[in-house]
Amino acid sequence: MNKRKNNNSDINVPNTIKPFKVKFVLVFTLIIILSLIARIFYLQIIDGPRLQASATSQQTLTETLSAKRGNIYSSDGQALAMSYESDKVYVDPTEIAIENREIVAKGLADNLGIDYAQLLDKINTSTSRILVEADVEQDKITKIEEWKSNLKFKTGITIEDSTSRYYPHGTLASTVLGFTGSDNQGLYGIEFSWDSFLSGTAGKSVSLKDASQSEIANSENTYIAAENGYDLTLTIDSNIQGIVEKHLAEAVDTYLCDSGIAIAMNPTNGKILAMADYPSYDSNNPNTPNSKLAETWDTLSTEDKSNALFRMWTPKAINDTYEPGSVFKLITASIALEENLIETDVEKSFNCTGYYYIQGEDKPIRCWKYYDPHGEQTLRQALEHSCNPAFMELGLRIGKETSYKYYDAFGLFDKTGISLSGEANSIFYDINKMGDHELACMSFGERFTITPIQMITAASAIANDGILVKPQIVEKMTNTDTGEVTEFKTEEVRQVISKETADKVTSMMESVVTEGSGQRAIVQGYSIGGKTGTSEPRENVDEGYTASFLAISPVENTQIVLLVILKNPGPGVNHNGGVIAAPTASKMLAEILPYMGVESGNNNTTTNANNLSEEDLY
Repeated sequence: MNKRKNNNSDINVPNTIKPFKVKFVLVFTLIIILSLIARIFYLQIIDGPRLQASATSQQTLTETLSAKRGNIYSSDGQALAMSYESDKVYVDPTEIAIENREIVAKGLADNLGIDYAQLLDKINTSTSRILVEADVEQDKITKIEEWKSNLKFKTGITIEDSTSRYYPHGTLASTVLGFTGSDNQGLYGIEFSWDSFLSGTAGKSVSLKDASQSEIANSENTYIAAENGYDLTLTIDSNIQGIVEKHLAEAVDTYLCDSGIAIAMNPTNGKILAMADYPSYDSNNPNTPNSKLAETWDTLSTEDKSNALFRMWTPKAINDTYEPGSVFKLITASIALEENLIETDVEKSFNCTGYYYIQGEDKPIRCWKYYDPHGEQTLRQALEHSCNPAFMELGLRIGKETSYKYYDAFGLFDKTGISLSGEANSIFYDINKMGDHELACMSFGERFTITPIQMITAASAIANDGILVKPQIVEKMTNTDTGEVTEFKTEEVRQVISKETADKVTSMMESVVTEGSGQRAIVQGYSIGGKTGTSEPRENVDEGYTASFLAISPVENTQIVLLVILKNPGPGVNHNGGVIAAPTASKMLAEILPYMGVESGNNNTTTNANNLSEEDLY
């Protein structure tokens, strides 16, 4: 009996343990379930928005749709700058796993034909967007797409439709046009100044992609079309520009000058018909030094090379300042006539003895022809002879207050406002610190500096019946999406001198060409007016002389004003404006005037220039 009880007792022990195990399992299971619920709650509710955003970010592919950059045309319809479709390859290192970066670098390097090691260095950075290659041929794009499709990981590679820039005429008007960078953004010239209109507004395409970069079915896509840039039409005539550049280059090379500048302008509306620098550069290859710069390129430091390229790209007609020399006598004569201080043809108005003595000074200022003085002269003769003493006397008679009043009216104290970036301004004496010596020298164009565009704009006011007009280089712009055209109108600034005074000055300018120092500017069959100029900087004599000539044609109802500037003629070359700048202007006008349809007659058909010494052509 006892034994049986013991056996029954042994059999009942497990029954007391089993409920405990069940409870343990149930509790453990409950804890697991609660943990899972908590985790799901955290993931779904608390961290859900972040995870959803992360997933969407990984699945979302945003592609930039490049706007087509607007073209630039000359006034005669020639394309000066054009855009064509191309592709750019970008890579985002932040989207590439570290273990996959070598594969991506190798694949791109092989398909694009670029350096693998350099690309890998770029990818192994924290930069979020790297331009791998611009202007990529379509066959290479196809190979990259095929290679990407075989990969099972995210490459971070983006291929964007883009446009590249091309300048059909190479060096023509290059300092005016400028160029664009690898991102198709304007860097210099018109390309920079008008970049906001030319560049347009990029669009974008947003779509959902899976890990293999295939579009997810039934996903919602967003597409915003790009707004293409405006086309610009310049006032520059490509034929006139070509003529001016050809003869400017010939003059610089023939007379061994450092450089040359030329501007042609319609005085009635301010339109720039040509604006040239020599030497210039090819806008398609802006980092290639021009022929002049190439002579010393290898001897320059990195910093000097950068400065030299910047200088090469700069439009000197608006950026350089210079002493205009005797061309400025046109301004002095205009002021004196407008103020009724003198008349054009009154005998014995001046008496040149070869020197001019300023009261209170020991040393006189001599005439360029001090060795054979001009003697008694009218104002017309003084301008024909470019006599400094006569104009010093005239400048002092005018006075500094009146002179500065007219300088301001002619726009010489302010930038012209031409729509090209980098325009410099003139440098004049403070009127309160200016004495008779400075005023006398200023009367014949020295002791101050102005820009070529300021000089030709002021002279154009004389040729335009005394009305100053703002220079204009962009004629119109066209919305390439809608076809809407915006034309820019002539901006008259002010009446500076009367028409009567302007007519007197232009008449004397014609005499300068027919009888005086500008005789080498004669163009057979056309009426030409002009003024020679020769100046030497006082602060930096090493820059040498500047020879210049300003021409107008026809003298009545002038259609073109032309300014030619030749800097630092070489050793043994005569530096006088009448000797080297005047004949250069003549060659230009001989081709430009027939092209413009200006009627020829029997004006200026004879010349006494061959009977004059080179000194007489000052």
